[in-house]
Amino acid sequence: MDAIYLLIPITVVLLIVAVAVFFWAVNSDQYSDLDKEAHRILFDKESPQKEQAESDNGTRADDDTESGG
Repeated sequence: MDAIYLLIPITVVLLIVAVAVFFWAVNSDQYSDLDKEAHRILFDKESPQKEQAESDNGTRADDDTESGG
């Protein structure tokens, strides 16, 4: 029973900290554009250009490891 007198204040303090962190994240625009990161990961525009440039040069990243032998 004595432990509950310690655990309840600790729980209330952690709850207040969690709510404060949540409101800080919302106020600092952490959730302003949720779709941007998803589109950035799925539709990477650098990969096709990089692959095209490597195929034009006739080199690949694998070539160095094969000739190191």
